[in-house]
Amino acid sequence: MPELPDVEGFRKTFESCAKGRTIRRVDVRDAGVLHEVSTRRLREALEGRRATKLERHGKWLLARTGGPTLMLHFGMTGQLVCGHPDDAAEAHDRVLFTVGDDRQLRYRDQRKLQGLWLADGDSDVSRLLDGQGPDAMAVARRDFEAALSSRRGKVKSVLTDQSVLAGLGNLLADEILWRARLHPTRRAGDLTEDDRRRLYTQMRRTLRSAVTAGCVPPRDSWLTGHRDDSAATCPRCGSTLHRFRIASRSTVWCPRCQPDES
Repeated sequence: MPELPDVEGFRKTFESCAKGRTIRRVDVRDAGVLHEVSTRRLREALEGRRATKLERHGKWLLARTGGPTLMLHFGMTGQLVCGHPDDAAEAHDRVLFTVGDDRQLRYRDQRKLQGLWLADGDSDVSRLLDGQGPDAMAVARRDFEAALSSRRGKVKSVLTDQSVLAGLGNLLADEILWRARLHPTRRAGDLTEDDRRRLYTQMRRTLRSAVTAGCVPPRDSWLTGHRDDSAATCPRCGSTLHRFRIASRSTVWCPRCQPDES
């Protein structure tokens, strides 16, 4: 599932492929990914315009044109790909944006759980982002700590709640908790001030590395690099990793590095 680092990578793909270039043609191959906008309206609104500013908030990507704003959410399997207009379309290429004379930006999505919106103004943008918490890359430590201390749920569930913090998904939450040595079932409101500060520090460090990589990288030194091993062990202490489900999400942790203090 695309998380904040992946969407930041998609922002860079959009920027290098299409920013400042005239959108000559919009081809909707599957209107099932369009939300609150028709194929005709999308084409009329975007053809002849240019994406002049690209922003990301959590898992949302915003392409501003000086008029309507194209908003994209990638769900579980969405991505952006830059190609050539003459390249054959793949089965899951849902919307194609031909830009300039030689580039085509493609919204590709297998499961179609989210998709594209068109916001006519800032009020529409605000409405679509309503309920989103602060972006995990931009949130101040004080706001982060206040948000956690006011929540009674499990810290893993709180971190992945987009209304609390926008951008973190399953892989990032497990990685950050492992680095902070916090058990995923600890109650967020029960964390000490030191716990919350350590969690914030490790979140920032993890995000910086992941954004540079354009994904949550499966490195040998990361929990992410071992969570899917058949006999998964902790890259820090060698203990056998444990797993169960929290709020329907597969959760992986190290019982030695992240002891259950409940």
